Amino acid sequence: MAHNSELIAEEFLQRARSAGADEADAIVAGGNSVELEVRNGKLEHVERSEGAEAGLRVFIGDRQACVSGSDFSNESIVIMAEQAVAMARAAPEDPFSGLADANQLAADTDSCSLDLSDPADPPDLENIRDIACRAEAAALAVHGVTQTESAAAGHGSTTVCVAATNGFLAHRHQTSMFINCTAISGSGLEMEVDYCFESRVYASDLPAAEDIGKIAGARAASRAGPTRPPTGAFPVLYDERVASSLVGHLLSAINGTAITRGASWLLDAQGQQVLPEKITLSENPHLPRHQSSKLFDAEGLPTAQRELVKNGILQGWILDLATARKLDLMSTGNASRGTNSPPSPSVTNICLPDGENSREELISAMNTGLIITSMIGSTINPTTGDYSRGASGFWVEQGEVRGAVSEFTVAGNLKHMLMSVIAANDSKPFRRFRVPSLLVEGLTVAGA
Repeated sequence: MAHNSELIAEEFLQRARSAGADEADAIVAGGNSVELEVRNGKLEHVERSEGAEAGLRVFIGDRQACVSGSDFSNESIVIMAEQAVAMARAAPEDPFSGLADANQLAADTDSCSLDLSDPADPPDLENIRDIACRAEAAALAVHGVTQTESAAAGHGSTTVCVAATNGFLAHRHQTSMFINCTAISGSGLEMEVDYCFESRVYASDLPAAEDIGKIAGARAASRAGPTRPPTGAFPVLYDERVASSLVGHLLSAINGTAITRGASWLLDAQGQQVLPEKITLSENPHLPRHQSSKLFDAEGLPTAQRELVKNGILQGWILDLATARKLDLMSTGNASRGTNSPPSPSVTNICLPDGENSREELISAMNTGLIITSMIGSTINPTTGDYSRGASGFWVEQGEVRGAVSEFTVAGNLKHMLMSVIAANDSKPFRRFRVPSLLVEGLTVAGA
């Protein structure tokens, strides 16, 4: 696929030039996957997929257009190129669009250094079914679990090739394997559902199927008989499973798209404190065996490790070429792209370091408050940072967990919330967002 994708990408570029494009870039993505689900030990669903798709972006002066398709015959490539050029001629001018200069392009494009492809043979269907069945059996063995919604496992591989008329041509290949189990406690209107999902580049890096099933079962059982918490202002511990959502809101606010639109509650915050002084938030696109790792972005620029927030101080924005040009800055190598749209800024692997205290120590220090383990819906004002989300989790009194709670809303302002966070030491490896549980002070809880 790697060799074929490069040939296909180069053919798109050649046809775009012939059709009248001044510049062009192409992305060709292909792959295959196999996954199945079991329930009560019986096969529920099997899916096998294989395919490829290409996206072509062309430029006529300051005008651009994108087309995509999955037919790579010569005739179809010619038609796509001609359609893209015709669309570009009719598009509005965008002085910030355009390819990277040749001297900006990544020199190192050999993704083998990132170890993204598992050399082991993937499991066959029978082995995948066995993995799913083992996860389900472990969940059902947990006291309080009445049934499972499903247990699933699967593997896949993808190849992505990026090429452009500025001379860039590179591809990366990666594999993945996942296990998922969803367990249910109670029955009828008293049913509570929870899950455990794990995915890795290397199958050997996955936790045992039995461990995933046990965690799913324990989570579901612990949610039995929830009540609504009281209304008031309380400290809230965002469990490691959902703590990354807080970091995600910060990342959205410093994304170049939000900054250039003036729609960010951190619009004027560069060089200012946005997290507690001891916290540094970093991005590392070069972590081996991490699914989001990459040496080059969707525009062919080199990726690099950087500190987005250093000792609590915001260092800068997340930029692709277009947003960087609008701000008169340099791209940070964060361009991401699908096959049917232009690039936009996006992050890879994010890390907020562990704190000094364990999760249990933070719970004890809360005295009275909430632990949030899942969230529902979202109302975030992008310009003010006002925050409101539905949630469920556990009520804490005198530093001890008293029982499950649900059907409540937590509200606050992200500026104040992020300035008060205290990190636990329970972050998990191989996560795209490696963020530990976070304790936030003084949120408004709307419950009973």
